[in-house]
Amino acid sequence: MSSQAAVARTPGAKRAGPGEHIFDLATVNKLKGGPDYSSVEGSIVEGDKMIVALMRMPAGTGAEAHSHPNEQWIYILEGTFQGEIEGKKFEAKAGSVVYVPSNAIHSGKATPDADVVFFTCKDASHSLHGIKVKAA
Repeated sequence: MSSQAAVARTPGAKRAGPGEHIFDLATVNKLKGGPDYSSVEGSIVEGDKMIVALMRMPAGTGAEAHSHPNEQWIYILEGTFQGEIEGKKFEAKAGSVVYVPSNAIHSGKATPDADVVFFTCKDASHSLHGIKVKAA
């Protein structure tokens, strides 16, 4: 850990402190993944260089177009996620991993039949939250 005060970049996230190595993502916290653009909610833990989260996107809901300066990996645990990254549409089912490059405009939603549960990892150059794309 760095010598700086352990302050999470994502408001409300659990910041790993000295000697902390195990976190129960089912109980650590419950935060919005993108308060102004997404229905996603879950648990977020941050370290010095990485942010991890276990998130749930309710069936038929999702995230509007947004971007963030940090790259992201999304591992789908349950459900089917339909999305778009830089204008390219995709569908990811349980067992798939999705890569979102830094600053890429992306969006997505859970299919109407089931929630999507996913584990995500981002570098800690920015918070977990992205920046909603403004309407033209």
